[in-house]
Amino acid sequence: MATTHHQNGAATRAAEDGINGNGHAAEWRFARPAKEGALAAAGDKMSIRAVRFKISASVDARDPRPVLPLAHGDPSVFPAFRTAAEAEEAVAAALRTGKLNCYPAGVGLPDARRALAKHLSRDLPYDLSSDDIFLTAGGTQAIEVVISVLAQPGTNILLPRPGYPNYEARAALNNLEVRRFDLIPERGWEIDIDSLESIADKNTTAMVIINPNNPCGSVYTREHLTKVAEVARKLGILVIADEVYGNLVFGDSQFIPMGVFGHNAPVLSIGSLSKRWIVPGWRLGWVAACDPRKILKETKILTSITNFLNVSTDPATFIQGALPQILENTKEDFFKRIIGLLEETSEICYREIKDIKCITCPHKPEGSMFVMVKLNLYLLEGIHDDIDFCCKLAKEESVILCPGSVLGMENWVRITFAIDSSSLLDGLERIKSFCQRHKKKNLLNGI
Repeated sequence: MATTHHQNGAATRAAEDGINGNGHAAEWRFARPAKEGALAAAGDKMSIRAVRFKISASVDARDPRPVLPLAHGDPSVFPAFRTAAEAEEAVAAALRTGKLNCYPAGVGLPDARRALAKHLSRDLPYDLSSDDIFLTAGGTQAIEVVISVLAQPGTNILLPRPGYPNYEARAALNNLEVRRFDLIPERGWEIDIDSLESIADKNTTAMVIINPNNPCGSVYTREHLTKVAEVARKLGILVIADEVYGNLVFGDSQFIPMGVFGHNAPVLSIGSLSKRWIVPGWRLGWVAACDPRKILKETKILTSITNFLNVSTDPATFIQGALPQILENTKEDFFKRIIGLLEETSEICYREIKDIKCITCPHKPEGSMFVMVKLNLYLLEGIHDDIDFCCKLAKEESVILCPGSVLGMENWVRITFAIDSSSLLDGLERIKSFCQRHKKKNLLNGI
């Protein structure tokens, strides 16, 4: 009887503690319906990596032709786009010192921050200090830290459409409401300035601009950026300037850092070595506070960034250690060569697209590594949308493109021209063959 009483008492206590008769929790407290969690919400947003994997999985392994990666901006696999010898030497030298096998400070090594502040200040009307620089594990972590510190209950952020989807996914993880403003194809993908005030309210904290633009290949003029800065000042918001493709411009275009207008509205500039030096695998990015009026310091935003990075991952110490030499020693000839290659391939891309009847390019690329083109599905048989187009293209032609749906523009696709010219020509010819094969029959017959 005592045993029964003891067992009953234990069962009662277990029930009170949420444990069932098998010794397991009756209800796991972390279990929630999928739609309730921020992570689930972010997962609902299509990531470029996930979609690229889906499209790549469509490739027919029996196709003897090489798979042509026209979906993402990583030309490092092509010999013509190899990074500067000075950058490689700087990394090797940093490793050989034996002094960079330690943990770095959360915000970055002092010498690296100081060198980067000096480097970025060359294009600004004021000087940055090392205290304005925060080193991150690539541009991806830079986005993570900026969005995370700005996300407060009830706040919202203005994002461009089309845009880079990591911003929306990171906002969803932080329960930060997203409001979108359009980029206008007919105006060279300029920001619809008039819409900014209509979608903002007292809870708007920031807006994101991407310049040079991914995915559109546009480069904003000084006049246009002046208008953006004026609206940001009027609204009382900061500007997150994604400048990962900074200085990768060609033709008559000129890259104007948003930090030039930091006296109008505070700017958090995001950059990285990844694109300009063609080393995305090195994972070194940064956030630069371009804020001569010190508003971000007074409002504790910089303190929040520091606190976030102190409990986060760091870029590799030896890459940080090499940064001063990378910035100082890389010759201008390297940058000119890379820009020359991109200008050449962008011209090829723009020219060849004109011969593909079901695709329209509204604006010739001026920078970055991409161009956005519109699909005319009316001309195609059996193609339902942009994702279907990309999957079937991968299966039939072994060409990988990025569907516009991932970037906020349905029935558009993004094409990268950061690839050697022969592969680009081959890829565009395959796209042309694919479109010809799927052309509606009555159109083929001239009806």
